[in-house]
Amino acid sequence: MKTPYVPHLFGVAAQATWNSRFGWLTAGVASSIPWPQEDVSVQYDGHEYVLRGFKGGEDKRSPCISTPCARDEMDAVMTRVYLFASVLGWFKGGYVDVTGHIWGSRPTLFGSRETFTTMLDGTKFFNCNYMPIIEDDQVRKALAFLREGRRLRFVHEPYSFLSFYKVVESQFKAKDRIAWIQANLDQLDGEAGKRVAELRAQSVDVGKHLFDSGRCAVAHASLGGAIVDPDVPSDRRRIAEDLDVMAGLASRYVKVDAGVPDEMDLYESRDRTVPWHALLPAGTLRDLQAGGTISNVAALGQLQDNRVSVRLWPHDAPDCMRNMRITAESAAPGVVIFLVVNERNTVFLRFALDIANGRMHTMLEEGGVTAQFGDVTEADIEHYTRYFHSAVGNAQVELCIDGFDPVPCEIVIPVNIIPQAPEKMVALALEQFRTRPAVATTDTVEPRPAD
Repeated sequence: MKTPYVPHLFGVAAQATWNSRFGWLTAGVASSIPWPQEDVSVQYDGHEYVLRGFKGGEDKRSPCISTPCARDEMDAVMTRVYLFASVLGWFKGGYVDVTGHIWGSRPTLFGSRETFTTMLDGTKFFNCNYMPIIEDDQVRKALAFLREGRRLRFVHEPYSFLSFYKVVESQFKAKDRIAWIQANLDQLDGEAGKRVAELRAQSVDVGKHLFDSGRCAVAHASLGGAIVDPDVPSDRRRIAEDLDVMAGLASRYVKVDAGVPDEMDLYESRDRTVPWHALLPAGTLRDLQAGGTISNVAALGQLQDNRVSVRLWPHDAPDCMRNMRITAESAAPGVVIFLVVNERNTVFLRFALDIANGRMHTMLEEGGVTAQFGDVTEADIEHYTRYFHSAVGNAQVELCIDGFDPVPCEIVIPVNIIPQAPEKMVALALEQFRTRPAVATTDTVEPRPAD
């Protein structure tokens, strides 16, 4: 399943995109995922979506999503908005469900008493990067029913159960559905697994129970037939207890059978180095993936002596970290160590490209600022200090080569170091540089100058 890089724009930059288009649809949403405080524009599957910030000036806003839309295409656009909401909720581990919509020449706000959300810490940025692209219509339907089930879970448990059941029911004929449920009940854990064990201890056929006492009892109210009676506490308790099982089966289908990854799945499994594979000769790539070691930098093809910009996501790279020369220094099994130097030879950084494990690592202790080959400026001190302390504080570092998606570095987990506020350390470093410029350079291994 495709999980492409998703460009983000924040705040004023997001709002600047509005003036370039006429005609927008805005959908109000109910959401259980942390919602951004600032407006965020994302490019997903060829379309722009603006997540309207939870806080605008002095006013609190209801969460909503705006997207370009011609007035005579509202139904088609709403279909993709529903899908975007389904994928966003699943990817972030919750739900985003549409409560209503409005059209206007420019993005507007859509408020409703039904819209509610949790609030993202204002010091952090919203990130839905690498959301999967859904191309199969059956998978789209499964995600839609899952979205409904998750939203209804703490609103109307019987209807939540029915929506979760539809996730599976919509994908199989009756015989195959029964077999799939039976095969996957043993794969459930947590509260869902406990409920399955409890029912089996009572000699209950769990699959048949979920259909008869759950799906049919909720969906039908025939005279004399089994129903979930809203006024009978035992009926409500039964559905509530079985809800964990049905929710677990629904999520398992989407994740395992449909193969739709969420954010945590991709964090564990995604090969971060893929954007640079095209720069390497095919033989070199195969050797490194197999854990081999290169002995000649010429084997790195277009990657050697290329130009890379280093940035803290989602900000642009500062001038002193833009178009830095990237040069291989050493190699280990499956790994290449790169030296990256700016054009004035005053800022140098090192990174470990681990092709074998699909990871890029910052080597924070082996970079710095040097006056050996050029005059160090305040900007060098400021941006290197911000880079170092932001990375130590778990900021996302990205390496950007023109024409290719950025390669993200692994988040640094500090060991035997107390992270400091980056801006505080920037101010301190600048003060030291201004008063004692001779000692403002880092005392680390110096790089060789770029040719």
